[in-house]
Amino acid sequence: MARYRGPKHRLARREGENILDKTSASLQRRLNIPPGMHGKKGKRRLSEYGIQLREKQKAKVIYGLLEKQMKSLVSRVSEKKGDTGELLLGNLETRLDNLVYRLGFGKTRYMARQLVSHGHIFVNGKKMSIPSYNVKKDEVITLSPKLKTKFEEISAIPAEKDLILPPFLVRKKDEGMLLRFPTKDDVKVPFNAQLIIEYYSR
Repeated sequence: MARYRGPKHRLARREGENILDKTSASLQRRLNIPPGMHGKKGKRRLSEYGIQLREKQKAKVIYGLLEKQMKSLVSRVSEKKGDTGELLLGNLETRLDNLVYRLGFGKTRYMARQLVSHGHIFVNGKKMSIPSYNVKKDEVITLSPKLKTKFEEISAIPAEKDLILPPFLVRKKDEGMLLRFPTKDDVKVPFNAQLIIEYYSR
């Protein structure tokens, strides 16, 4: 299945809440109106399956995953011991493209994914061009030498003092590090990870 390339606002309106990296006044006004010609008639009440499906769709949009990737990830975490919902969230959060975004190197997750795909991100000194790579504890994320020369000129990228980093990350200038595996208390996300596990357990 191809990655969605259409209007991002449509995805947020479908869920009735802002699940995008950016917001705008126009989006905020229309969040409660689903997309489509019948949007103003409101949403129908969802079944248990429908609720689980919507939670899964939110996570896919937020982290930029395809269905096959999400299904594979859920399958992996379901085989591990522990809170599967928390493990799922932790694995989503430790994706390289997400951490590049969290560290402020990319204004959006899409931009962060492009930086990784184009070879502008290094992990422990080695080029890493796989956005889905799960960063391990104490691994260091840096910008490529080529991008470092332009880093200070990009005013849209905030300095570390202006960032609110989650507690599992630390950053100094153009270098960031994963301190530990994230927990569900570290980040607030607009979806229920446990319901996603239940969706794929059917």
